[in-house]
Amino acid sequence: MRKIIHIDMDAFYASVEQRDNPELRGKPVAVGYPEARGVIAAASYEARKFGVHSAMPSITAKRKCPDLIFVPHRFDVYRAVSQQIREIFAQYTPLIEPLSLDEAYLDVTENLKGIELATVIAEEIRAKIKAETNLTASAGISYNKFLAKMASDQRKPDGLFVITPKNGPAFVETLPVKKFHGVGPATAEKMHKIGIETGADLKARDLAYLQQHFGKAGPYFYWIARGIDEREVKPDRPRKSIGAEDTFREDIHDFATARAALQPLMDKVWRYCEANGFRGKTVTLKVKYSDFVQITRSRTISMPIISPAEIAEIVALLLSPMFPLTKGIRLLGITLSSLETTEQGHEPQLDLGI
Repeated sequence: MRKIIHIDMDAFYASVEQRDNPELRGKPVAVGYPEARGVIAAASYEARKFGVHSAMPSITAKRKCPDLIFVPHRFDVYRAVSQQIREIFAQYTPLIEPLSLDEAYLDVTENLKGIELATVIAEEIRAKIKAETNLTASAGISYNKFLAKMASDQRKPDGLFVITPKNGPAFVETLPVKKFHGVGPATAEKMHKIGIETGADLKARDLAYLQQHFGKAGPYFYWIARGIDEREVKPDRPRKSIGAEDTFREDIHDFATARAALQPLMDKVWRYCEANGFRGKTVTLKVKYSDFVQITRSRTISMPIISPAEIAEIVALLLSPMFPLTKGIRLLGITLSSLETTEQGHEPQLDLGI
């Protein structure tokens, strides 16, 4: 039986800004830019009370919270703090699988300090993070990755929650599927349409049914509905792609609206690239029409993309041949792949024409 901890920093980017600027403490803060095309990278808990959250357009966030304070991102600082936190993890286990700058899985089944209880390790880690960075973290503890991830959401912010082997299956049964890690908005909507609202509903479907409706993801859904997840914690897992997508309340019918809807998705992908030092060569556009027919279009360039403007240019080239439409668009998505880190090579120099 594994002992897995999921550590998730609380409102990480916004909390760093509040830590470093005392005037922001206790106030609704958003990391991002207030321009009409701006998108929120992170929101403080004071801002979240107004319904402000990451990936929200800045104009919407400002409407929800008129007193919202915007601060520009400082990804170099966030990366440095993330490295501090990673060094704390490494005092307990080499089995660390980072998901982003602010969260990671730790396998502490056999840990470097010989501590029997994962709860004790999680409490020590949270205390050290607080002492060394003056930031808070929430922790989830369980016997697999899926449940550890679910547990870390239960006591946020600055909390800890344990899901034991005894209560794991029952916990999953009561959980809405829209809160499952691995079930995005589009999949949750599809599940709702076929009567799957909770883990219990999901568990009631057999494997063949789930494979029929969800393809390769079917077995994953089948097992997690039973509280079973055999995935190992994989240190320094190589990232293959970065993507974002959105399903719209109303179908899109014209190019300008589609291009505008893609902007926050491109911004989200690029923010992740900047925060984690990734660059990619392949851009893929995903389109799902009103009749649920789905297509993808890709373009690969010879050198890694070094600016959001390059992504936007490629996306426009992929999108424009689809118009005029014969049917509406219900979903758009962007994926950047053929990834490498900025450390793998030098950033390409600009061609100055001289």
